[in-house]
Amino acid sequence: MIRPADSIRLALRAITAHRLRSFLTLLGIAVGIAAVILLTSIGEGIHRFVLAEFSQFGTNVIGIAPGKVKTSGPAPSGIPTSVRPLTLDDARALARLPQVTGVTPTVWGNTEVNANGRLRRTTVYGVGAEMTRVFNMKVRSGQFLPADDAENARPFVVLGAKLKQELFGAANPLGARVRIGGLQFRVIGVLESKGQFLGIDLDDTAYIPAARALELYNRDGLMEINLTYAEGAPAARVGAAVKATLLARHGREDFTITTQEDMLRTLSNILDILTMAVGALGGISLLVGGVGIVTIMTIAVTERTGEIGLLVALGAPRRTILGLFLGEAVALSALGGVLGLALGIGLAQLVHLLLPALPVHTPLSFVLLAEGVAVSIGLLAGVLPARRAARLDPVEALRAE
Repeated sequence: MIRPADSIRLALRAITAHRLRSFLTLLGIAVGIAAVILLTSIGEGIHRFVLAEFSQFGTNVIGIAPGKVKTSGPAPSGIPTSVRPLTLDDARALARLPQVTGVTPTVWGNTEVNANGRLRRTTVYGVGAEMTRVFNMKVRSGQFLPADDAENARPFVVLGAKLKQELFGAANPLGARVRIGGLQFRVIGVLESKGQFLGIDLDDTAYIPAARALELYNRDGLMEINLTYAEGAPAARVGAAVKATLLARHGREDFTITTQEDMLRTLSNILDILTMAVGALGGISLLVGGVGIVTIMTIAVTERTGEIGLLVALGAPRRTILGLFLGEAVALSALGGVLGLALGIGLAQLVHLLLPALPVHTPLSFVLLAEGVAVSIGLLAGVLPARRAARLDPVEALRAE
């Protein structure tokens, strides 16, 4: 009976006896693990980046848009199919719901903004006084739009940080006149910089009262209503209250409700699939590494036929022979896995250093899973050669020697 310590010594001696061959074998596993770690690190980094981008506006936001996204067949005859627009009255009705902490009607468009002798075409949003509360935005100077009566809102405008810089430079814009489209507005505030959101510059914008935007863009209804609700309140309950209120006002469900919570969950699922997909691409290299282990172990069994016959003749059980070759295969793949982890994490950090804008993140779970996969591949790849070694007839094996 061979002691476990002797089995380990024999396996390591077999690996070190052919250093170049063993190194090339574990290199195949190492390259596969490195590819998986690098690709999944980039995928996970992008995952976290996108979710953080969406979460900067808060996670307790609900958006209501006119029109029903899902349909259930043709409308019954005699019933009009036109969508009733969302109105400022709808927004006011939603603001009275329990748990709702802020509501902003929203209209937007691309318009010329003229001020201080400069002209710039940019996005202009028509919003409500509670927009900064709903979307976690802050005013750098002046104030945001006051809570005027919606239909009689004064012609005030709040500028984004970049738009203020483009139009007024270092000068103080508060109180200045700005012409937006064909209407005149007075600047009462400048927002703090919010940066970019998925390629959209949130600072190159202007905010005016929603009623004025409806007039500016000659629209009958709002493009969206956004509301925020109290922390800890169930999104489903608030969404149900919003739905009931609008059903009572519109008579039918001609609107679409989207909670930030649902959107983030769906987005997270999509990004998880993307991360797994890029990881699977790297996994192809692991399969190649597994084929390499099968090949090398098969050659090893052929080369060591006499050694196997001698061990069996001396009384070594078949399971010991099986364990000896399996241990050798697992050791090769485990060492390759460790090398691959070091290589993959190093490459991921190098990519991040060279391209700081590209998010890279390597969770510990990925590291442990990758090493587990490497060991499993070694185990699976070593089974057939090890079984072949264990089934060798000792007499035939010694005769071959």
